[in-house]
Amino acid sequence: MQKSLEKCIFVSNMKVAQIFRQYIWLVKTLAYRKLTLEELNQEWIDEGVADGNPLQRSSFNRHRDAILDMFGIIIDCEPRTYKYYIGNNEVLSDDSIKRWLFSTLTVHGVLADSASVKERLVLENAPAGEQYLDIIISSIRTNHRMRIGYKKFETEGYEKVVCPYALKLFRQRWYLLALNDENKMRIFALDRITMVELTDDCFEMPADFSAQSYFSEYFGVLTDDTPLTHVILRAHKWMPNYLRTLPLHHSQQELESTPDYTDFSFDIRPTSDFLGELLRHSNGIEVLEPLELREKMRQIITETLERY
Repeated sequence: MQKSLEKCIFVSNMKVAQIFRQYIWLVKTLAYRKLTLEELNQEWIDEGVADGNPLQRSSFNRHRDAILDMFGIIIDCEPRTYKYYIGNNEVLSDDSIKRWLFSTLTVHGVLADSASVKERLVLENAPAGEQYLDIIISSIRTNHRMRIGYKKFETEGYEKVVCPYALKLFRQRWYLLALNDENKMRIFALDRITMVELTDDCFEMPADFSAQSYFSEYFGVLTDDTPLTHVILRAHKWMPNYLRTLPLHHSQQELESTPDYTDFSFDIRPTSDFLGELLRHSNGIEVLEPLELREKMRQIITETLERY
């Protein structure tokens, strides 16, 4: 009986994984092309997406609905040509949780297909603090206050009741944005949380709160009162193309480019997270403006050199 149950669970999990991979195949295939159902079905068969079985219209329609529900991706159809395409391609490049979920499942599918070369794939460690995600997300969903135990590095631990507002993943660590009992927003690293429990008390979430907007003027997770600043950076060597393909911040604008360097501007609050990111790129980045930020960077570099 136990073996039969385990077999059913295994088969069920396999089926779910196969369906997710079919969703991903459809989105990737239609992301930059328009195909009729017949053309789509032929590629589906040629690539063995469902072990050689054809893509039935009823299955395709169910997949369309699921893809919209899970990822917010719309598979549209042109009325004249009956060709299908992704109607909102911008979803594939934004920073929403649905895009993150789609990206994660895509990578999972690629890795699952690459088991034979697993010894040649070097991956980063999984994000820290994930053991508390379930209860924190439940608290966010139900607007229940939480009691958390927290211990910063080299300090005494403490307990505190907080109102959870949002979660953010940064540098392989999960962070909780919460309102404390002093009515102030605070950031808590999940890998320094020692316990979490839901209370019976609920809080009222502000209707106009947006986690995206809250973090929009910052890089990283530190959200102190550093003033919003117009920053101009000069990118040397390899950095111009690096910044073009992976912008540091959504406000990034390219100003001027020469064979030797390229200048970029940012409207950002230059917290220590942002400065740390600039220092991480060594002599590839130079702060031009404002002068006080350039001086601050010089001081940090000077103090670092003194240690050597």
